[in-house]
Amino acid sequence: MKCQPVQMTTNVEFSEYDRQMMMAALALAERGRYTCMPNPRVGCVIVKGDDIVGRGAHLHAGQPHAEVLALQEAGAASHNATVYVTLEPCDFHGRTGPCTQRLIAAGVSRVIYALDDANPKVSGQGRKALLAAGIVVDFGLLAFEAQELNRGFFSRMHTQRPFVHAKMAMSLDGRTAMASGESQWITGSPARSRVQEMRAQSCVMVTGIGTVLRDDPSLTVRSEELGVDIGRQPALVVIDSRLSIPLGSKVISESILNGRALLVACAKNCDIERKNSLVELGVEVREFSGIVASPERIDLSDLLDFLGQREYNELMLEAGAELLGGFIQQQLVDELSLFVAPKLLGASAKPLAHLHLDAMSDAQALDVIEVESVGDDWLFRCKLVPQNLTH
Repeated sequence: MKCQPVQMTTNVEFSEYDRQMMMAALALAERGRYTCMPNPRVGCVIVKGDDIVGRGAHLHAGQPHAEVLALQEAGAASHNATVYVTLEPCDFHGRTGPCTQRLIAAGVSRVIYALDDANPKVSGQGRKALLAAGIVVDFGLLAFEAQELNRGFFSRMHTQRPFVHAKMAMSLDGRTAMASGESQWITGSPARSRVQEMRAQSCVMVTGIGTVLRDDPSLTVRSEELGVDIGRQPALVVIDSRLSIPLGSKVISESILNGRALLVACAKNCDIERKNSLVELGVEVREFSGIVASPERIDLSDLLDFLGQREYNELMLEAGAELLGGFIQQQLVDELSLFVAPKLLGASAKPLAHLHLDAMSDAQALDVIEVESVGDDWLFRCKLVPQNLTH
């Protein structure tokens, strides 16, 4: 599930000032990190001479786009101004009108954007509309940064699936819980606060029935730990082939309390009485096809296709060793965030992931993108190296 590479720059030599203005636009786009889904996070800065005359950030789907807000702030000063925007302006009627027409009507002279929109309704069309109106258009400035900010949106546009971000916490000897199942708390409070940020920016969280039965977690975004109330809870999917989820579990009660969308994904021909009991509580239950080797295990690829159809950009996987192993072995993880605590839990403790490997040549290689200290713990951000490249 790899996104296509970012759109390369045109043959334009951008100035340091251009770079600074695009960085300012990216900082504005960050304001929509927790709230603007399923839309991309977009920021816009309008410059007249050496002065910023307009700023805008897209915060919620259905509300004005960043360019429109920046134009409103700039007013008449937008005439003959330069616009810096982190994504190609749209040129179609969706939840809102086309931004290209607003830019043209305002009389801007130049538009610099980071990269082409991945949405086929937009890609290249916004640029063509602006050029046809006589506006100078350049693109490719800080394209990588803009795509990273919208990795989920680009994943959904290119693969029709959400970006899969798996989070795990383990001890220095690669264990996630004691043999008894006790796992709280491996990491310290700074790491747990970081997890709240990860949850908040996701559209949907996925866990397995084993985690629900073992820990009875809430799996919510806690505003007090996040430091801001984002006004929403990510949807939650529990993978539960046999519908074993207790009706009194916290994931159900918290979903009812907070109005969170809860989906229980089960195998075909599930227990109809159990299904009806869950539906009566307001839980969505959906049957998915199984896999050939084990028909009672749902096909994770089918699940991801379905979640893409729901317009979920970013998926956060918080699961036990079995489900994480399944995602990894099927090469369905786009990024793995691994918190490592300076502790040793011993040989009898539970492993990070169940991977069925027979030889060293079968080992799953990881490309470590970044290593960061988080309190007393370490955070490793990794990507899976495709198996056909590891041998």
